[in-house]
Amino acid sequence: MSMYSLWGALEIGLIFGLVALGVLISFRILRFPDLTVDGSFPLGAAVAATLISAGFDPFAATLAATLAGALAGAITGWLNVRLKIMDLLASILMMIALYSINLRIMGRPNVPLITEPTVFTLLQPEAVSDYIMRPLTLLVAVVAIKFLLDWFLGTQIGLAIRSTGSNPRMARSQGIATGSMVLVGLAISNALCALAGALFAQSQGGADISMGIGTIVIGLAAVIVGESIFPSRRLLVMTLAALVGAVVYRFFIALALNADFIGLHAQDLNLVTAVLVTVALVIPLLKQKLRIKKGVR
Repeated sequence: MSMYSLWGALEIGLIFGLVALGVLISFRILRFPDLTVDGSFPLGAAVAATLISAGFDPFAATLAATLAGALAGAITGWLNVRLKIMDLLASILMMIALYSINLRIMGRPNVPLITEPTVFTLLQPEAVSDYIMRPLTLLVAVVAIKFLLDWFLGTQIGLAIRSTGSNPRMARSQGIATGSMVLVGLAISNALCALAGALFAQSQGGADISMGIGTIVIGLAAVIVGESIFPSRRLLVMTLAALVGAVVYRFFIALALNADFIGLHAQDLNLVTAVLVTVALVIPLLKQKLRIKKGVR
């Protein structure tokens, strides 16, 4: 695998690390099966690409995309909390609605950004190649977001969100408005996913209506792979594991698709994903069985 492919895998892995953090909040912390991700990821891309192509500042467009994702997550929570729609069904309804909303925002199936300025081109120094500078820029941004998220989840509101996911009945008995915490948690989760979509569109040169297909699977794969590498319940380690899992996942994908002796092609991406997730799920079970056998002996 070439050095260019390695830097590219790191770049995409860091972007999907934000998706992994969002999935971590919804699935692991809130215990909410949120499929809105498949709609909020392309929502962020659609908003950012449309605004940038209309002449808006890329940083302002990225912020607007993040806020749009937060709104989508909050609506999913509202459907569940206020209208009492089952959590999984509420997220599916929002995901379906976002497909049409994204088409409305873009006005067409895709919006190119090949000749438009992006956050990466604005931060690009002439002395450094873009395929190196983009991953480095993303690394700084993602690490900063990781520590900001760690800090937030340690605040009073963050602890209330974590309590809502761990034991909602106990949280309510302590005076926590669990419904509001679900709305806030899902808003943050989908804001991160929309931010990832906005950055992905600017990195890959455009937004496409189909770019969100399978995003939730990638996010879950990153979380599961990360947990198999760093099996810990500490928050700082969990967020780090999600980021590392996303990068490792993309490296394995790049390695599998670029290894000529395996014979895989781009259309085999979902197959590789399924195999990686299966392996990540099986490894902890095998470790547990080995511990049991050693204990018996």
